[in-house]
Amino acid sequence: MDKFYTMKDFQEAVAAIRQYTELEPKVGLILGSGLNALAESVEDAVIIPYDKIPNYPVSTVAGHQGRLVMGRLEGQPVIVMQGRAHYYEGYSIIQIGFPIRVMQVLGVETLVVTNAAGGLNMTYRPGDVMIIRDHINLMGMAGLNPLRGPNLEEFGPRFPGMNNAYDSQLRDVAQATALEAGIPYHQGVYICLAGPSFETLADVRFLRTIGADAVGMSTVPEVTVARHGGIQVLGISGISNSLGGEEGVPEPNHEEVLEAGKILVPRLETIIRGVLRTL
Repeated sequence: MDKFYTMKDFQEAVAAIRQYTELEPKVGLILGSGLNALAESVEDAVIIPYDKIPNYPVSTVAGHQGRLVMGRLEGQPVIVMQGRAHYYEGYSIIQIGFPIRVMQVLGVETLVVTNAAGGLNMTYRPGDVMIIRDHINLMGMAGLNPLRGPNLEEFGPRFPGMNNAYDSQLRDVAQATALEAGIPYHQGVYICLAGPSFETLADVRFLRTIGADAVGMSTVPEVTVARHGGIQVLGISGISNSLGGEEGVPEPNHEEVLEAGKILVPRLETIIRGVLRTL
């Protein structure tokens, strides 16, 4: 049975974080598979392992270091999740949203969420950046919504809208930054599956047919919780591999996701820094 958190649970987590730093972050960043190196750019960094924070889900996947990094980036006070938890690790969908609630209690106003994703759109190539303009919450449609359970009125309404899940102004800035830096980018629709198995060829064809440009196993639950609490969101996918949906295409694997991260980290850092400079 799912555990439904109360404000007391979030405040306990915040109290533990406050033992390390009094920084009041305004921007939260979540780093996906292979993208941990972005956190190395944080200045005056304070590092807090997830297992030192009450109720905080601990990452168990390669490429996710499992710690908070708090400090400054482009002059902005930030809290960076160096790795995240996923539903497929055995956590409930409610637990996946816990870190976002903690950010909200800390005063975060803007969330930048990144992920490594498979390219469904036939024009996408490994190493490309996709600025997320919308998502398909396939997990949520099947009942795995992180807002399930008692609504916390302190954060938002029982039935929050999701029409503008990804802030248009932040997307414009990200696009302009990528264009100026010569970074290959797209704007597209991200779809989240539960994982951990990769998609079948038929899955790929289906996902492409319903309008998804990239597929992954994260992000959507976190964005749903963020938007419920009024946080504006920028989502960026790093395309780690191309999914053809046809016989003879090599099987996707986690190693290529981590390898693509080496190309994507400097590109994502450039875009994120450009966005932070405008806040």
